[in-house]
Amino acid sequence: MEDSTAEHLCVLVHGLWGKPAHLDYVASALKDTFQDNVHILCPKANTGNYTYDGIELGGERLVHEVEETLESLAGRGQKITKISIVGYSLGGLLARYAIGLLEARGLLDKLQPMNFTTFATPHVGVRAPLKGWKDSVFNVLGARTISQSGRQMFLIDTFRDTGRPLLSVLADPESIFIKGLKKFQRKSIYANLVNDRSVPFYTSAILKVDPFVDLANVNINYVKGYEDVIVDPDTYLLPPKQRKSGPLAQRLWKKCKSLCFWIPLSLLLVVLVPLASTIFLINAGIQTVRSSKRIRMHENGTLFGKYRVPVLVQDVQHVVEQVFENVNASQEPAYLSNSDTEVSDSADKEIGPSASTSAPNDAQIEPSSARRRSSGASVRSPKLALTPEQFGIIDSLNELGLHKYPVHIQKNHHSHAAIIVRSAKDGFSEGKLVIKHWLDHEFVV
Repeated sequence: MEDSTAEHLCVLVHGLWGKPAHLDYVASALKDTFQDNVHILCPKANTGNYTYDGIELGGERLVHEVEETLESLAGRGQKITKISIVGYSLGGLLARYAIGLLEARGLLDKLQPMNFTTFATPHVGVRAPLKGWKDSVFNVLGARTISQSGRQMFLIDTFRDTGRPLLSVLADPESIFIKGLKKFQRKSIYANLVNDRSVPFYTSAILKVDPFVDLANVNINYVKGYEDVIVDPDTYLLPPKQRKSGPLAQRLWKKCKSLCFWIPLSLLLVVLVPLASTIFLINAGIQTVRSSKRIRMHENGTLFGKYRVPVLVQDVQHVVEQVFENVNASQEPAYLSNSDTEVSDSADKEIGPSASTSAPNDAQIEPSSARRRSSGASVRSPKLALTPEQFGIIDSLNELGLHKYPVHIQKNHHSHAAIIVRSAKDGFSEGKLVIKHWLDHEFVV
């Protein structure tokens, strides 16, 4: 978006198979709120099937486009002094990689890092917390349908010569990625607690447990003014309400209506899913081959070779959105032993600090080390059956002082798209409240 006076660059990064238009509402809300104080960049280099190429190559393309934009603006006499980066879905991982490269190239010393925010981003990967044969079928085969990005999001890749998955290196406390991320004044994440068929709550909220797994039996505590959508980050749950059972006939009628809806839908899925899956897999194979060619060019240094920097600070030698929506949504998560539990209320330290209620332009930023305790309902939940790498990622990222906001979108069953109002649909209206909350409380100009 053209602007000749803004000194603050805000980079909006779309997700898997995405395009800049997916963030049109976010961009327009930013412009409406801050007028000429923000210059918005929606990078185009990773549009569509180019998101198959992996987080490393995607992050390098992103930084290249940011540097080109800074040079272009400087050439027109517009001086950028501040930078914010916002990632949606896979775009949040690309953004985190790009931040590491910006740090390594010295740009975060020249620009003031202001806001880092992700919406529905799989920070801990998209590997389903399953055990047994389901783990083998879903997590191993599913990872191989979207080339390098799939392997990285399922944590079955090996990043360079580290012997570790890229997402693990991305969260290494000694990496350029964490060093760069720490410099941002505001760090916030918004995570769908229900109906996100692409990115489960535990991974976008960076948690080892899911306190919202049984919504029918919890009393959610919402932020005042954003009721029924934004969950209070200090106290997720209130003491349970007294439940009133309706007449038997009323309950039977509800079950009958539910059956009348699901029977024809199930029949439709039986007919369409095999055909759609076959078409998808054929296309996935074609796109994976094309992606592999682009990645080989990258490995040979013919694309963006200047960005191949050491990623670990102290040891320089160690230099699906729609893909799995329906399948992933049908998986019931597995847990570790019943004796291995954690408090799943926001009083637990891994939930992180609460958001400041001060005005967004307030110069006093809440210290990242702050921790608030609450007297809300405390529920012990079993840990999800995640891998050691995933637990390590969670522990590391939760040391950053992220402001975490569970989002409860109820009017649309595609909350992954609704959380950022990905298109102009009436059913995405709750997403507008999410963006309003973000601009009101988590975006500093």
